[in-house]
Amino acid sequence: MEFCPECKSMMFPSGDSFKCRKCGFVKGKQQGSEVLVSKESREKRDVTVLEGNVDQGLPTTSVRCEECGHNVAYWWLRQLRSADESETRFFKCTKCGCTWREYD
Repeated sequence: MEFCPECKSMMFPSGDSFKCRKCGFVKGKQQGSEVLVSKESREKRDVTVLEGNVDQGLPTTSVRCEECGHNVAYWWLRQLRSADESETRFFKCTKCGCTWREYD
């Protein structure tokens, strides 16, 4: 990570150099240094659903399954909405395997 010597803002890669977005200062690439920039984007949002024996090792809690009436279920959290909103809690019954989520 590079910082601008003029205004102390973070500098960003621009071709073979670094450029400050605040004041426009340009710094050439230092010899022997590499720039590692990830431009990966996620187009598809995946929701993890546990199948088979993948649930072994997950924490359990006391919650009633509406399918079979059993009172113990595995649980896990996933961030499905934007980061400023709460996570969604998923449950999977340890007896019948029914999966459901808790809405806030």
